[in-house]
Amino acid sequence: MAVQESSDLESFAQNQVQSDQDHLPLVLVHRLPSFDIPLTPLLQSHFIVLDPHHSSHSPPNSFLYSQAQSVRALVVYGPCPLTADTIRLLPSLELVVATSAGVDHIDVSECRLRGITVTNAGDAFSEDVADYAVALLVGVLRRLTAADRYVRSGLWRLNVEYPLGSKIGGKRVGIVGLGRIGSEVAKRLMAFGCSIAYNSRKKKPSVPYPYFANVYDLATNSDVLVVCCALTSATHHIISREVMKALGKEGVLINVGRGALVDEKELFQFLTRGEIGGAGLDVFENEPDVPRELFTLDNVVLSPHKAVLTPESLESVFQLVLANLKAFFSNKPLMSVVHQE
Repeated sequence: MAVQESSDLESFAQNQVQSDQDHLPLVLVHRLPSFDIPLTPLLQSHFIVLDPHHSSHSPPNSFLYSQAQSVRALVVYGPCPLTADTIRLLPSLELVVATSAGVDHIDVSECRLRGITVTNAGDAFSEDVADYAVALLVGVLRRLTAADRYVRSGLWRLNVEYPLGSKIGGKRVGIVGLGRIGSEVAKRLMAFGCSIAYNSRKKKPSVPYPYFANVYDLATNSDVLVVCCALTSATHHIISREVMKALGKEGVLINVGRGALVDEKELFQFLTRGEIGGAGLDVFENEPDVPRELFTLDNVVLSPHKAVLTPESLESVFQLVLANLKAFFSNKPLMSVVHQE
């Protein structure tokens, strides 16, 4: 009799769990087949998660058409493009949650046309990206990667002459895009004794740094440019040949935004001809393709688009994604909403 009662209790519990799960909101994951992050298990504790790449349906659009017609919320993992065509397959979509700070891979115009709210990573990555931007600058000015190669190759033991690096303190740093990340960069470089100026879409009344309405004038008055603005049609190749020329032969360019913010062909020519002092690049226009001629330059520090990645920042963005989804399904205010430019 006791065995029967235990079995009945287990059956009741399983049915209750199933019933609870049946009432969970649907959340669609949108990602590249090769790109996955350990966010799904966290989401599965609160939502029914649909992932076309974990489905037997092929191609994924077939899955969307047959299974996701009622989906109201979609999470975009990393850099996966979200096009207008994909958005149109989701007639009930109301929310797009990006796990990245930049949303240039998302058709935000189509979302706004449809009344779909878009959120991004907000402040989750800001501190780590700012740390990385400063590290790239230190690496370029003090030639850290070149020093590493110098030691490993045995040149130190041979007493081969090693070129001096440059002091960080006192440098005039121009920040292109004084948003969350740019503000954190400024705060860190102020502690190094640098002077800060900036360019943004508009002047920020509460900011004490000098403002330049265009990047050319900012470069003219800077020793270093740190690029961390969003990529839009207006900022594509904002670091042009003219801007690099204004920065000058001793100038240093740091890019932790998007590769297409910089006219790469011009930058590579400036670097190889010695017409710019150096560069620290975490992003490239055609990732992961990087011109091989940069590999031998001691005044260039290269990084594989990893400025955002620390365990701490990933946990922070995971919690932000979860919080936004919970807020949405509870009709509460969202965090990190991407507003109209």
